[in-house]
Amino acid sequence: MRDFEDHCWKDIVDQDIIEIYEPYRREIRVGPSPAVLAIDLYNKVYQGGHRPVREVNRRYPGSCGEYAWSALEPTRQLFAAARAAGIPVIYTARHADTGGVRSTHRRMPSEGEELYGIKQEIAPMPGDLVIYKERASAFFGTPLIAHLRQLGVESLVICGESTSGCVRASTVDAYSYAFHCVVVEECTFDRSLLSHKVNLFDLHHKYADVMHLEEVTAHFESLSRGKYAA
Repeated sequence: MRDFEDHCWKDIVDQDIIEIYEPYRREIRVGPSPAVLAIDLYNKVYQGGHRPVREVNRRYPGSCGEYAWSALEPTRQLFAAARAAGIPVIYTARHADTGGVRSTHRRMPSEGEELYGIKQEIAPMPGDLVIYKERASAFFGTPLIAHLRQLGVESLVICGESTSGCVRASTVDAYSYAFHCVVVEECTFDRSLLSHKVNLFDLHHKYADVMHLEEVTAHFESLSRGKYAA
C-alpha cells in the first residue's frame, strides 16, 4: 500500500498543508459489499479527441479533452475487474438540456441527445443500472439510495467526471448516507487539472479514500478468487 499522500496533488500541496491535515491520516481500503458508481461518462466529454482541453473547448465546449481520454482505459479496466468479481456497476446519466433544472450554472447551448449517451467503450452492459439525474449529485432527486439498499451495498467505488463537480457532490452525499467511499484517481477527471488535484486532496482527507487503480483492481481480483473458490 502506498503512503497516504502518494497522489497526484504532491506537486501543489506543500508540507505545511500536509502537516495541517495530519489528523486525517488513516488506513485506506475498499469497504465491504462494494458497488462501482460511474459518474457522467458522456460522449460529450470526449469530443475533440486526446488533445489539450483549451484546444478542444474552442469547438466543443464542455469537453475534458486529454484528461477524459487518459482515464478511458483505466476505467475500462476498473469495470472489467468489478464485473469479474460480480460487483454491481451503476452509471449516472442525464438527458439533453430542456431549459429546466441544470446541474451547474454553466451556459449551455441547445444540444442533441446523442451527446449524453455513455461512451461506447465503457457503456453499460446487461444487468447494469443507469440512474438519470438533473443535479450534480447522483443522489439528489433520484432512486439511487433505494437501489443501493436493495442490492445490499455498503461501499461505493466512484469514478467519472468532473472531480470538482458531480463526482465531488455525489461522494459527499454518499458519505452523508454512511457509505464507505473510494474515489479511483486514474479513473476520475476534470476540465482543469488544478481543480482535479485540489478536489481529490479535499475528498481524500474528509470524505473518501482516494486510491490508485491497481489497489482497487487487486482488491476486486481477491474477491473474484474468493467467489470462484466458494
